[in-house]
Amino acid sequence: MQIHKKGKWLQQKIAEVRVLSTNVDSPLQHSNAEAIDQDRLAWLALALTPGLGPRRILRAVREAGSAEEILRLPLTGLEALQFPAQSVQFIADGKALDAANEELESLGKSGASFLTYSDPDYPERLREIFDAPALLWIRGDATLLAKPAIAVVGTRHPTPYGSGMAEMLSRDLAMRGLVILSGMARGVDTAAHKGALAAKGKTVAVWGTGIDVIYPKENKTLAEQILASGGTIVSEMPMGTFPAPQNFPKRNRILSGMSIGVLVVEAAEHSGTRITARCALEQNRDVFAVPGNVTTKNAWGPNTLIKQGAKLTATWEDVWEDLPSQIRVELESEWELASKGHPAASLFEEASLPPTETRVISVLRHDEALQLDEIMEKLEPELSSSEVFTALFELELAGRIKQLPGKNYVKSF
Repeated sequence: MQIHKKGKWLQQKIAEVRVLSTNVDSPLQHSNAEAIDQDRLAWLALALTPGLGPRRILRAVREAGSAEEILRLPLTGLEALQFPAQSVQFIADGKALDAANEELESLGKSGASFLTYSDPDYPERLREIFDAPALLWIRGDATLLAKPAIAVVGTRHPTPYGSGMAEMLSRDLAMRGLVILSGMARGVDTAAHKGALAAKGKTVAVWGTGIDVIYPKENKTLAEQILASGGTIVSEMPMGTFPAPQNFPKRNRILSGMSIGVLVVEAAEHSGTRITARCALEQNRDVFAVPGNVTTKNAWGPNTLIKQGAKLTATWEDVWEDLPSQIRVELESEWELASKGHPAASLFEEASLPPTETRVISVLRHDEALQLDEIMEKLEPELSSSEVFTALFELELAGRIKQLPGKNYVKSF
């Protein structure tokens, strides 16, 4: 295909896309959001081209001057960019732009959009990393990606202590204006998002699937709550991408890249959380870690990180005091707590309770569940079984304790 003919064909494709894009409900809120310009379309086409990773795309755009110029190149020009043969053929045959058309149609149906590396709304912190994504698929408020954020990560199989700490710290930090980033996986990630939602704060879920493929499926309601609360779902994977093991380590660099720091709650020795912590260190981000019981395997990750220099974290203040002063001042000026003092939850703080409830809660722990029979034994002969039952019921109603399957009880955070 000759260059002038290809340029004319590209203009025709762009005109078709402009018609499609008028139906896209874009969260980017650009003044011309109803029309996707040629360069943004070209970025989308390149991101959908097989064999082109983010580094190769960004290098080629720098060499060519723009993404749009790449699509205008003849075969020899594309080969000069050191693109793989399959990528060259995919672009030259017009399949890249056809794929971009189809993706825009899918985005329109989902009420979603995308950010390119050249867009002004692309998060600056993410630009700093070694292999920044060339394109991000977005549902929700794209401006959240640029706000100060903490990534909260950990195991998919946390202890009650781990879940409680993730939820408590996320709630307290979100209450003070920090965006909570996590991957919406089972376990610690889910607890982190729930903590931010409980504080009526903002949270961003970074997925290792397409933004239309919820994983795990049981978090469908959580995804809806994140969007309804003004949060964001983001991925570098095209629409329709299903979960694959190799996608999640790649996802982790985005979590750390968009954050000021990474908070590790619980992680076993060979956990994927270690990848996120390593990415954070390579990206010059702060690493925070919640200490754990040395007899449990999930404590290995955070305890090892603490030995290597991570900040030991027990309350939100431990994170807050290490934030850059400019960010801390900015957030503190925006604090709008409902009453001057909605104090943060504390591991060591207990409001006054009736004597029976005080005695019952004194035998419970945050980090280890006690079965009902064990509680009875510990309190015998001080309290009768009916007094224990009543106290447990009242404490659970008050949110001071949680009942786990099998009539096991733990202190709430």
